Amino acid sequence: RQPTLRWVRAAGIMLAAMALLWLAVPLPDPLFADGYGTVVLDREGEIIHTFLAEDQQWRLPLGDEEISPKVVAAVLAFEDRRFHHHPGVDPIAVARAVVTRLDRTAIPSGASTITMQVARLMRPKPRTVPNKLLEMAQALKLESLHSKEEILRLYLGHAPYGGNMVGISAASLHYFGRPPSRLTWAEAATLAVLPNAPARITPARNRDRLRERRDNLLRR
Repeated sequence: RQPTLRWVRAAGIMLAAMALLWLAVPLPDPLFADGYGTVVLDREGEIIHTFLAEDQQWRLPLGDEEISPKVVAAVLAFEDRRFHHHPGVDPIAVARAVVTRLDRTAIPSGASTITMQVARLMRPKPRTVPNKLLEMAQALKLESLHSKEEILRLYLGHAPYGGNMVGISAASLHYFGRPPSRLTWAEAATLAVLPNAPARITPARNRDRLRERRDNLLRR
């Protein structure tokens, strides 16, 4: 009975600590304060013209029908294969990242889940250890308040795609002349890999490297 009681007390302390952490972790309100640009449509619903958002970014709203299965499959395969199975932080990815950091001969491995990337995109901040821990805590809180579909939409709506291109709607129209719902597999894979290094690899810069990443993703 005594060991059982100690385990119950330890579990109670851990739950209380997690509850306090959940309450203490701040989330912006609203999560994303930046507005969207204006989209002008014709009577058939086709886009005639788009206008920049007030902060001079190409950021367009993401329609309900614009997340195609191709986009979802490509983004999850590239960014977060266990997205539907972790609570916002992927312990397997964290452990792998720690090991690769300790082993200087290994290729560095990231640990950011899509939810953690949403936490970083909400209010961009330097990539330090304290900020990474804050992102983890915010990711756990985001997952407790929003569905997986909502979190994926937040990511796709605010991920960087090079230059002043923000969100997959703007990127899809700019690079391919069509909304995300009508992308081919190759186009969906291209947009899936772009946010990983939007300042260095775009369709206008380092095209061979972009094609290599896209093809690796398609094979996967």
